[in-house]
Parts: sequence; structure tokens; C-alpha cells
Amino acid sequence: MSAGGGGGGAHAVIPQNNIIAFGIVGGLLGIYGAYFLVDIVGPYMSFLGALGAICGIVWGAAAVRRVANYGLGTGVPSIGMLALGIGIIATTFGLAVGGILGPIVALIFAGLIGLVVGFLANKVLNMGIPIMVQSMTEIAAAGAITIVGLSTSMIGTFMFFDEVVNGVVVAQGVASGVMTTGYIAVIFIAGGLAILHPYNANLGPDEKQDRTLACAFEKGAIAMIIAGIVATITPFASGSLTILIGVAIWYVSFSGFYKRVKRDAYMVTGAGLLPSKEELE
Repeated sequence: MSAGGGGGGAHAVIPQNNIIAFGIVGGLLGIYGAYFLVDIVGPYMSFLGALGAICGIVWGAAAVRRVANYGLGTGVPSIGMLALGIGIIATTFGLAVGGILGPIVALIFAGLIGLVVGFLANKVLNMGIPIMVQSMTEIAAAGAITIVGLSTSMIGTFMFFDEVVNGVVVAQGVASGVMTTGYIAVIFIAGGLAILHPYNANLGPDEKQDRTLACAFEKGAIAMIIAGIVATITPFASGSLTILIGVAIWYVSFSGFYKRVKRDAYMVTGAGLLPSKEELE
């Protein structure tokens, strides 16, 4: 189904370059802020990683919106899952070899994989979408930011390996704290849905950028709450503040989304209760 208008940016108000900056700068600030402040202030500062992930989610949702406006409505779920798949590969590589620069290495590596995938989609599969290469680069990079951010909020660090002092684990790494435990699957589902769902939820001829991005913030807040729940049962992060702030962001963003839904709807009426089976016969 066409997404109403083609052209990859119908009704856009916020320039994509501004959203890219928001995703990269906000994402990395949240991730590094969590990493350093957990050591300096305390484990409850791990919530900053989830805020960084929300920046990546909004960026990814905006990029999905642009490329899907060319008529890829039914392909949006595939794009979201592809973004997180690339992100997991890039995150594993970047954090394993990058050390303190791991999130940046993961971001760059994810972008390179996305660029190759976008090129193959256009040149080999002949999709012929002008912004496919750029959009796939953005979506993959946003997926990496999302994964690193949520991982950091769950365990309080983005370091890949455990930090061991005198035979005692003093800081759990992403490998053992997120991947081995299976929490990476939670991140994959929550993060992937947060990136792909906003455009799918607003798909149609009246789709608007602000409504779609409000939905992205709302879904990102849900991912943040889930990360907070995981953090409550991990030893080196605290999830209470993450959950509290996530709920607050969810309430504000969902209220904004609902307001825009009512603004753009042709008519809002109360339908009453659904008829019972007997009344239908």
C-alpha cells in the first residue's frame, strides 16, 4: 500500500538533518553520560542510557517514515527488524573492539553495513528509491544507538567484557549481562517495534510527521520502562528511576499523540458498547 504522497517526506516540519543530529548527539550523550555518571554518582544514573536510546528510536522512526513514504507500507516491519539485526552485529563488533570508543565504533560500523544494504536494495534488487541508501544507513545506525543505549541502562555500562578485580566481577559487561542472559532479545523486540511501529500506526494519506514522531517517543518510553524493569534485577544498575522517568515520558508523549490523532481524524464519535452475539443474529 502506498503511504500517501510518495516523495519520502510528505508533511515534514522538522528537517531530517536536525533529527539525525538529535539521534547521534543525544544518543551518544545519553550513553556516555550513563557510563561515566554510574561510576561517579551511582547506579541509578543508568537511566541516561535509555534516554539516549529514545533519541536513536526517534531518529530511526523518522528515517523509516521517509523511505516508507515511497510505497513500502507493507515492508516497514522488515525494515525495523533489519535495523536491529544490523545493530546487534555492529554493537557486538564495536563494543568488543572499541573499548571506551565502542558506541562510536558501533555507530559507524552499523552505518557502513546499512549503506551496503541500501546500495544492494537499489542496484541489485532494483527498488529504485532515491533515498534508500541514506535511509538504510540512518536506520541501521539508529538501531545501534538503540541497542547500546538500552544495554547501558540495563547494566550500567557499555563495556563488552566483565571488569574483574582480584577474581571478583566489579562490573558486568554487555556480553554476560545482556547477551548471555537473553536480554538482547528483549532489546531486539522492544527497540525494533519502537522504530518500525510509529509509521505503521499512522500509515495513510493523512500521515503527519509530528504525530508519527510523537508515537515514536511513546514507544521509546515503553522500551525505557522495559529496560528499567530488567535493571531492577541486575547487580550494577538501578531501574527505579528509569521506570519512573519512562512512565512520565510515556504519559506526556501518549497525550501528545492522542491530541494529534483527534486533530487529524475526520470525526471522533463514541460508538458505545459492541452488540452482543444475540443482537447480531
